[in-house]
Amino acid sequence: MKKKNNANSYGIIGLGRFGMALVECLASAGKEVIAIDKDETRVREARRFTEMALVVDNLEQMTLEEAGIQSCEVVAICIGEQIDVSILATMTVLKMGVGHVIAKATSFIHGEALKQLGASVVYPERDMAIRLGKGLLYNSFLDSIALSGNAEVRRIQVSQKLIGTTIQDMNIRRRYGVNIIAVEHDGHTDVNFAAEYCFREGDVINVVGQIKNLEHFEEDIQ
Repeated sequence: MKKKNNANSYGIIGLGRFGMALVECLASAGKEVIAIDKDETRVREARRFTEMALVVDNLEQMTLEEAGIQSCEVVAICIGEQIDVSILATMTVLKMGVGHVIAKATSFIHGEALKQLGASVVYPERDMAIRLGKGLLYNSFLDSIALSGNAEVRRIQVSQKLIGTTIQDMNIRRRYGVNIIAVEHDGHTDVNFAAEYCFREGDVINVVGQIKNLEHFEEDIQ
């Protein structure tokens, strides 16, 4: 699974729904957050979560330096609709030497351009649609974390078909090419479970593997 990010200072450029949600999440976790946008109303809203919410009229390097963006360990460019502004802002922040720059993309071409610059790219709308689609296709699907190499970690509700069987009985590594890495029950997560663990009503399993193998597994346990 992905390691937890240990950064403590973040810059959020663009306070639409995506950017504002990031500000709220990070600030609520006690992180230092600089939030900037040209819209004064959005900035006032962001000040509910961070004192360092600033109205910025342009995204030129001097302006961003005055805002303190260069001191952030991670900067997220949350500008999707104005692709030219998104790309220029990403170029500028990377030029300023920020260690980790994440940029929101609204299309494949937009994302590829951002990747070429050296940014990590996220597709919020597409990712949400994929999660919704998986939830509709697989009644057992709860959540997932994308990994490199077309792999995922998925949280899957144990179906009636599995209740009363053991992990050893299932032998899912051999049958499906996926691995159970944790079992959740009644709010407790067990990562040191035995092969003889017998599935119970309400169990949730965390499974890692190639997407095609995970989908095969979920289809079989419906």
